[in-house]
Amino acid sequence: MLAWCRRNRLSTEVALKNMSHILRRLAVVLCATALLAVVAVPAGARDRPAPEVGSGLLQRDRVTSGNAMVVAAHPLAARAADEALAEGGTAVDAAIVAQMVLNLVEPQSSGIGGGGFMLVRVADGGRLRIFDGREEAPAAATPDRFLGADGERLPFFDAVDSGLSVGVPGLLRMLDLAHRAGGRLAWERLFEPAIALAENGFAVSGRLHQSIASARERIVAQPAARAYFLNEAGEPWPVGHILRNPALALTLKRIASDGPDAFYRGPVAESIVAAVNGHPTRPGQMTLDDLERYRAVERDPLCGAYRGVRVCGMPPPSSGALTLLQVLGILERFDVSALEPGSASAVHLISEAYRLAYADRARYIADPAFVDVPVDGMLADDYLARRAALIDEAKTLGKAPAGEPEGAPRAGADETRPLPGTTHLSIVDAEGNAVSMTTSIEHAFGSLQMAGGFLLNNQLTDFSFHPVDRDGQLIANRVEPGKRPRSSMAPTMVLDDKGRLEAVLGSPGGSAIIQYVCQTLIATIDWKLDIQQAVEMPHFGATTSARTSVESQTTLSAVTEALEARGHEVRERPMTSGLHAIVAGRRADGSVGRLAGPDPRDRWLAGVDPRREGLAIGR
Repeated sequence: MLAWCRRNRLSTEVALKNMSHILRRLAVVLCATALLAVVAVPAGARDRPAPEVGSGLLQRDRVTSGNAMVVAAHPLAARAADEALAEGGTAVDAAIVAQMVLNLVEPQSSGIGGGGFMLVRVADGGRLRIFDGREEAPAAATPDRFLGADGERLPFFDAVDSGLSVGVPGLLRMLDLAHRAGGRLAWERLFEPAIALAENGFAVSGRLHQSIASARERIVAQPAARAYFLNEAGEPWPVGHILRNPALALTLKRIASDGPDAFYRGPVAESIVAAVNGHPTRPGQMTLDDLERYRAVERDPLCGAYRGVRVCGMPPPSSGALTLLQVLGILERFDVSALEPGSASAVHLISEAYRLAYADRARYIADPAFVDVPVDGMLADDYLARRAALIDEAKTLGKAPAGEPEGAPRAGADETRPLPGTTHLSIVDAEGNAVSMTTSIEHAFGSLQMAGGFLLNNQLTDFSFHPVDRDGQLIANRVEPGKRPRSSMAPTMVLDDKGRLEAVLGSPGGSAIIQYVCQTLIATIDWKLDIQQAVEMPHFGATTSARTSVESQTTLSAVTEALEARGHEVRERPMTSGLHAIVAGRRADGSVGRLAGPDPRDRWLAGVDPRREGLAIGR
């Protein structure tokens, strides 16, 4: 443990002291506290020009690197991933290391009790590989799972904080599949930092404290979560409190030693089933067979062109890449570069494109094993041209209708929900292998059911609560046994016309993830902003309703009146993205990456979202 902390910037004096129990604990505290104070560790220059677009947000320093780059949602996770790269690990190895640490230090967002999607670029040949670890509904799930006795949908949190909402976790099967395909370090090595921190403790961060405080009323009602996240007085642990999780350490040791089967069979699996089915009012009908049967899936990436670059991401059951590519395909019909970033005209146009794409998303996108998703029809050039023609630059569409792409089945539409329980990381290693990975337990703290020291997801509430719409049409994203709920996660990579890597990015943010990623691409491709400036821009967006959201306490407040004059129902609200992006800077041949912005400094440039506590490390 002391060696690990030395590698993570603990002072040499402390690291060389004797191995007494007290000093070991002190070492961990100092290590965690020091790392939480880090904002960025650039390999190159820290200065940068003032942003062209003010957001009213705390601005981060530019981080550059001539070799490799890690951007993750917590300093401890980023540092552990960087250490794996230093030992010769690949981007896949580093992503797994970071995710295990995030499970511990950012438990409200992701972990082994949930799932996710991983997009991997293999440097040798430039192949893109997609790994799907999305949760599945248990075999006993029925379409009326979230309806009460009166046939009406359950109140949202009654469904979330229950056994009904828990899907069969997919994260570990996905990470194992990716590791077999592109890992280099031993599987056991990837768990060492998380195990050490779980046993010895880590300092509660400001964001974790705030998240616990926000969910306190939910946490109080769940005995296992209450015992872990609250003190004896029922209050959230304060910032800096050293939190230990010996139960999670034991679970991770089992998985490190015996592989993912230690999670999907045996004591850990039994504890999951007991937690899900033991809920006192709404048990979840999960079985050991559900866990043992689960398999991660490798899929083909979904790619499309936008202004000379190729944008690639996760196909259904995620709506991320398909909806993103629809938005970009619609916007390519307009001269977005001529619009001032953050202006009323820019917000109006892009929000209208969102409306049209989200209307299609709500009607057609679901698990392709259960539904024929008309991907080709939704991305057809003539179809997107017809959708773009619906946009009036002087007046909003309001609630946009879904279109009728070629191959579309008759289907009902469901609703969208922006939920905060997700994380994203972006990594490029020294060889040029890259990972864009978004993982989630859905809402903050998931279902609040705990097993083996980790939280279980509430991903099944990503299904439509109603199986049919008001017209009696079956909803594509209805609950069915073994089905994967539709997601908005959008791990994304951008390639140039020679297949070279231009960008690795993604974000948490529920259904708004697509908007956060899209806005970042527009900011870099159309407006030529530096990647850090792009992720700092204030957010805006729209989904399936007539409402347009703009990020509160930012410069977008100034365009509210102009938007309302075009008919928008404007709501100012927090839009807490967690964008983590890496773009190619100056290449070995002297050329500059298309998304590098006006001032490339090195091989890789990082953007770290100031709305969260993420960290970029260049080496």
